[in-house]
Amino acid sequence: MNILVTGAGGQLGKAIRNISDLSGHTCIFTDIHPEADVLALDITDADAVGRMLDLQEIDVVVNCAAYTDVEKAEAALQVACEINAEAAGIMACQAAERNISLIHVSTDYVFDGQSNTPYKEDDAPNPLSVYGQTKLEGEKLIEASGCRYLILRTAWLYSCGARNFFNTIVEKTAALSEMKVVFDQVGTPTYAPDLAHAIFHVIDRWNDGQSGVYHYTGLGVCSWYDFAVAIRDAVGHLCNIRPCLSSEFPTKALRPHYSVLDKARIMRDFDLDIPHWTESLRMCVLDYESVR
Repeated sequence: MNILVTGAGGQLGKAIRNISDLSGHTCIFTDIHPEADVLALDITDADAVGRMLDLQEIDVVVNCAAYTDVEKAEAALQVACEINAEAAGIMACQAAERNISLIHVSTDYVFDGQSNTPYKEDDAPNPLSVYGQTKLEGEKLIEASGCRYLILRTAWLYSCGARNFFNTIVEKTAALSEMKVVFDQVGTPTYAPDLAHAIFHVIDRWNDGQSGVYHYTGLGVCSWYDFAVAIRDAVGHLCNIRPCLSSEFPTKALRPHYSVLDKARIMRDFDLDIPHWTESLRMCVLDYESVR
């Protein structure tokens, strides 16, 4: 199959690029900021999207593009809406016209974090932030488009080669003797290469006519504090990490305090094995050490 991957310059897009040769598919990578092996594409331009789908004879679109700066989104509603909502709707409508399938990556931030049990796909969304609101609107536009789609909600995405929590903790625990990390936000880290493998796995097992919402993160549960301590220990740093409340670090955007996602549906429907977050962290550290 010919697979179009948008947002190929981002963290997940790069992870997909790194393993695409193993997939058995022909992957065409696009981004608003093209690189050597990435084509330029403005996903907010319906005509440009349509031309790309036709020119490359695309069978499946994997939309990794998003406005993901949660803090800046609070003051950038229009831009966040254009990328997270309107562009998702454009791709879905263009896909529907051509009988092309769409996999769209969404977020745990569509939930308000008031639950104390893992969120299932049909639990009622209630986003707290502009980022979450615009991602939810994108989901709705896809569902209304009539295209064949899978919406994959994920959370706490990280890898060794991007700006994210993993690299922040590695850098700070190397430079500081003590730091604070919040312990009252609970979820599950997701290693970007794991999600990339899962996307190809799902594509290969996707039944005709099947559409819906699925959750994918690592297995297990932890707080940001737990994750930070595990990262510090894994890379062998000595910084003292102290737990603290979110109120000690006020932010413009509200975060869900509990955003654990239930993965039973995707594991069952696609016969998918998901590694525990601690095992994925070990793999990330090995990758980190190999490129230092």
